[in-house]
Amino acid sequence: MTYRTYQKRTAAFALSAALAGSAVLMAAPTASATVQNVNYQCKTPIGNKGAVSPIDMKSAKSGSGYKITMSFQKGVSSSPVELGKGAMHPSAVIKVGGADSGQFTATGPANDKAIPANSPIKISDLTGTYTPKKSGKVNFTAGVLTIKALGTNTTCTPSNSPKPSLEMDVKGAAGGGGGAADSGSSASAPSGGELPQTGPEDSAIALGTLGGTVLLAGAAGVLWLTRRNQTASR
Repeated sequence: MTYRTYQKRTAAFALSAALAGSAVLMAAPTASATVQNVNYQCKTPIGNKGAVSPIDMKSAKSGSGYKITMSFQKGVSSSPVELGKGAMHPSAVIKVGGADSGQFTATGPANDKAIPANSPIKISDLTGTYTPKKSGKVNFTAGVLTIKALGTNTTCTPSNSPKPSLEMDVKGAAGGGGGAADSGSSASAPSGGELPQTGPEDSAIALGTLGGTVLLAGAAGVLWLTRRNQTASR
């Protein structure tokens, strides 16, 4: 193989790699997570209580849907008596809006250690599965929180109309109609959704810009090698 042929093959390989990398980066779906302060007003067996907790949500692919994790950064409500290990069982409704609609339930483990009397009840991370029926930008907002402990139920309702904690692009099943349905901890419809990566929306734009830069660099390299080869052959 001549040196000229080697140069041409190297340039072609570099351009192909640049094009492939750009295509992958530009195709990355977007997601945006924003911590929202939720003002919970709780109805307990001994009266009403209130507390504000910042709520964060994250997403991850799970089978044909997405696992949505809801995190509480501060405790809500309290108990007049100590709650022993494993005595408190939390769950929460997550509302679906945007291109899809409905709600699903997120659940979490019981408390892993005792909760002292009259202290804020720290809620563990809650997870639920959302399966989209429609394609487009979907958002997720904190709904009613339920705390079961010692044979009693405490319901905590957001009173400040919180904004969505998570927004992401999804792809629903072809020809699917309707919206997400509450079915335990899972929405009911099958889907072929793509996996978005939770984070700022501009991250996908930045990745696309990087892909374009790589593409331009690869094209510039091809032109440089071609011109250099032409000069050398004169």
